[in-house]
Amino acid sequence: MPSMRPSRRDAVAGAGAALAAGGGAGAATQRPNILWLVSEDNNPLLGCYGDGLARTPTIDALAAGGVLFRNAYSSAPVCAPSRFSILTGVHSEACAPANQMRARATLPAELKTYPELMRAAGYYCSNAAKTDYNCDVDPARIWDASGPKAHWRGRAAGQPFLAVFNYERTHESRLFGRTPGRVTPDRPRIPAYLPDTPDIRADYASYYNLIEAMDGELAARLAELKADGLADDTIVFYYSDNGGALPRSKRYCYDEGLRVALVAYAPPKWAYLLGHEPGSVVEAPVGLIDLAPTLLSLIGQAAPATMHGQAFLGPKAKAPRRYAFGMRNRMDERYDFVRTVTDGRWRYIRNYNPHRIWGVHGAYEWLAKGYQDWDRQRLAGTLTPAQARFFGTKPYEELYDLKADRDQITDLAASPTAAGNLRELRTALDRHMLEIVDNGFIPEGLAAEGYRESRDPKAYPLARIMALAATACARDAANLPRLQAALQASNAIERYWGALGLLMLGRASGPGTAALRKAALDPVAQVRVPAGEALAILGDPAGLDVLARVVDGGEAWPALQAMNALTALGEAARPALPAIERAAVSAQPHIRNAGRYLSAVLNGTYRPDYAVFELNRAG
Repeated sequence: MPSMRPSRRDAVAGAGAALAAGGGAGAATQRPNILWLVSEDNNPLLGCYGDGLARTPTIDALAAGGVLFRNAYSSAPVCAPSRFSILTGVHSEACAPANQMRARATLPAELKTYPELMRAAGYYCSNAAKTDYNCDVDPARIWDASGPKAHWRGRAAGQPFLAVFNYERTHESRLFGRTPGRVTPDRPRIPAYLPDTPDIRADYASYYNLIEAMDGELAARLAELKADGLADDTIVFYYSDNGGALPRSKRYCYDEGLRVALVAYAPPKWAYLLGHEPGSVVEAPVGLIDLAPTLLSLIGQAAPATMHGQAFLGPKAKAPRRYAFGMRNRMDERYDFVRTVTDGRWRYIRNYNPHRIWGVHGAYEWLAKGYQDWDRQRLAGTLTPAQARFFGTKPYEELYDLKADRDQITDLAASPTAAGNLRELRTALDRHMLEIVDNGFIPEGLAAEGYRESRDPKAYPLARIMALAATACARDAANLPRLQAALQASNAIERYWGALGLLMLGRASGPGTAALRKAALDPVAQVRVPAGEALAILGDPAGLDVLARVVDGGEAWPALQAMNALTALGEAARPALPAIERAAVSAQPHIRNAGRYLSAVLNGTYRPDYAVFELNRAG
């Protein structure tokens, strides 16, 4: 005889109306509290994810009694753009310059943040304490309490709460020193893309010890929840804001930079909302961009149509995702443009700046001794091809089988056996970029940046620009006429990609010299920069003059773009050394860091342990 007991799925669906009817704070008993425990900069090097070296009993216990998401990803491999997406449920690259690391995007009124929406539903919302939202939102406006002392204890009696606690124990900066502990440097596995050196081993050991300490901090918070008599009414999430902090992790669009831990636990009273049996493992991709819609689903409310994320728990949960998307644009003082998609098994990466190297010096990341040691081995010429690849230029497309190649060192983009996977993920990425109106093709500082601005097809004809960018990245001299024609476009973004395409051709752009000289006089500085670099590669002294004048010109973002061009030119940039040295004392930190590094290189004083980033300097 069939059982009359409703299924877990039916229970979740049937709960939706009751939760949605809860209304304001007076219905607290009908809705769960929600606690977010957020760590910084760490991959799922955790026991519950199968890491035998990790000691993470608190997180492991949450997973054993809740749901573990095996393939969870941040939308960016660095905190600020990722946190923008978590806050809004909108991809940061749809609201430039939120896609750049450390920027101040304008958040339009139509994009509501999750604390605003939860407060409107009657929840008390507290955040302790990190914000770093990469936009102009005022934390005091969107939170009931935000700061080191923010806590669920500030709510009214009986009011449901959403409390967020951020833990910095695993932040990248903690690797600038050493953290002794149970894991010693001889124990970690070093991936094939890194040299096996004492400093890199020490970084890995420190990282494991930091994760263990972070797990203990989570235990203390959960004990506090229990002591307050709230554990039976609180759903707990644990996740990391982006991927790891070890070399080739944070800032890079490989799994190490984008894959995060994500665990959700509900006490028995609310376990039906998870839609999975305790101890379940979900293999389908999910993204941190889905957190805001999931919060709303857990209280029976649908996400706003503006959100790109989708609920993965609760009565409003959607069918599992097929893909998770990620991105990289400017990282501090270094420009790049990368987009990626994964289905959990395969990762496809598209590099829109294939003429730039992966491992260009970053002032902040090079404070870690692991990066210094990697660079030291490069200078000594002792790296294997897999290890030296980081310091070379990129292909336009990369494809990795994550099951067979966990370190992502065997690029299958040209493999006939993976051609179907390549086509599928390439198409998925194109569709996604068009759907969200990806702002990444807009050079930073142009007026077309922004959620509203970029949706004007006259200002930003995205499909046409994507096609032009693909032509540029093909680096085929047969496309020279098309790229030269783009230099005549009325739209500055198209002119920029025409100039960038000629730059990518290198010396093969010689027949376009006259067009480049004209582009070097463009009224838009962002167009003059790639034209100037292309001329410098061709040996035309006008190119370096253009770049030096942009550096000195007072426009911050074009000046930084010009400093990146001069850095790529290396020794050929020497005639511009006076402008570079002026940049090295700039009041703008990114320009100053780029100038300090290149000055040291050209003056012969650079060493991998040279502290370009001045930790004790204000600003």
